[in-house]
Amino acid sequence: MLHSTLSHAEKRRLFRERLASNELLAFPGAFSPLSAKLIERKGFDGVYISGAALAADLALPDIGLTTLSEVSQRSAQIARVTDLPSLVDADTGFGEPMNVARTVQLLEDAGVAGLHIEDQVNPKRCGHLDGKQVVDELTAVQRISAAVAARRDSNLVIMARTDIRALEGVDAAIDRSKALVDAGADAIFPEAMLDLREFEAVRAALDVPLLANMTEFGKSELFTLRQLQDVGVNIVIFPVSLLRLSMGIAERGLDAIKEHGSLAGLTSEMQTRAQLYELLDYASYAEYDESVYNFRLPR
Repeated sequence: MLHSTLSHAEKRRLFRERLASNELLAFPGAFSPLSAKLIERKGFDGVYISGAALAADLALPDIGLTTLSEVSQRSAQIARVTDLPSLVDADTGFGEPMNVARTVQLLEDAGVAGLHIEDQVNPKRCGHLDGKQVVDELTAVQRISAAVAARRDSNLVIMARTDIRALEGVDAAIDRSKALVDAGADAIFPEAMLDLREFEAVRAALDVPLLANMTEFGKSELFTLRQLQDVGVNIVIFPVSLLRLSMGIAERGLDAIKEHGSLAGLTSEMQTRAQLYELLDYASYAEYDESVYNFRLPR
């Protein structure tokens, strides 16, 4: 009821343990606290907080317009409601190394278990858009070094994302990843890999956990969890999938109202009132309220 039953520190510790186990972890993207609760209810390993999904939810393109305040607030809202570890997209760290340090500490306070910082030029673009630019290796390394130095909980996972593959190829992505690991990155997120061979090449070159981004309509083919596990990927994110599904059925619903004047034909595709109340744990709130209302001091 109300909040997660686990402390932020405990969720981070458990996330570290799972990462060390080398099992594949699936993190669907939550665009709201309620969707995060559904991800947990369905038995997934963690919750991803996507910068693209947050921007879209604010009716903004993913071109670096969201602020650190907006990202940290949404992160806190989502981390509050689930026992799962949450991994957040921290974009470029929202500025230079000192800004990166503040970003890490605000997101740590928000309760996330991990975050990733990328090597794009600030302001960044969606990782699956054309026209991206990346910073030089020194700047990228300084961002990660600043992030690692700023964390206060050593279990907070600092992941480095590199977008250099789209510009210079997979060999450049491997070289950049090695430099980021040397700077202290706990894991690597190589963005916009084209095929499984590229994931395999990155995996063979690195000793840290590897993340794969399975976003729809992007540069990467949509591989199955089994395929990604077979090439050594450790975390798979589905960043905007729930938002796309929700908006897809919402559009169909609005069209149905306009065309038929009713949603009677779509009720089978809706979450029922009972399912919503169960997800929100109405019963626990009622129990608590009754226990307070009926409380009496002993004579």
